[in-house]
Amino acid sequence: MPASVLAIALESVVLIALATTARAQIPDAIRASAGEAPMLTIHAEGAQIYECKVDSTGKLAWQFREPIAALMIDGKTVGRHFAGPNWELVDGSAVSGKVMGRAPAADAKDIAWLKLEVTSQRGPGLLTGASSIQRINTKGGTVEGACDQIGTFLTVPYSADYVFLRKGG
Repeated sequence: MPASVLAIALESVVLIALATTARAQIPDAIRASAGEAPMLTIHAEGAQIYECKVDSTGKLAWQFREPIAALMIDGKTVGRHFAGPNWELVDGSAVSGKVMGRAPAADAKDIAWLKLEVTSQRGPGLLTGASSIQRINTKGGTVEGACDQIGTFLTVPYSADYVFLRKGG
């Protein structure tokens, strides 16, 4: 890919990231840290997977197991999101994270908005240099109803936008 085409593509991604973040009212609990700025926003379409287990009170309850989602930019699949949590792009770049902050979504049927610290990175590409991730604009993903058999799984559709932030951006 010629350098000029790549530069235009990257500028478009940055503008999309800034526009998506501006649209969403970011709660303090997941706000970017001082010195962090959006570098990339990727839309996810997939499912939150739950497993029926015995909870701390001895009752059966759905417990979150893992996400599984396609990551998309401009309607094209560019990677995947899966247990860890991990985000992996077709360009070879990948990050893992851990939750640092949580805020309720606008609707009780939507999974929480999150801020995740990037704990590891590999491969050069669009995710290189990410320091944290915000999960915003969530739709769906929450479990409803009781479970009645240990070991059963429930797959709940969800979508979200993941904003990758960089320090010194």
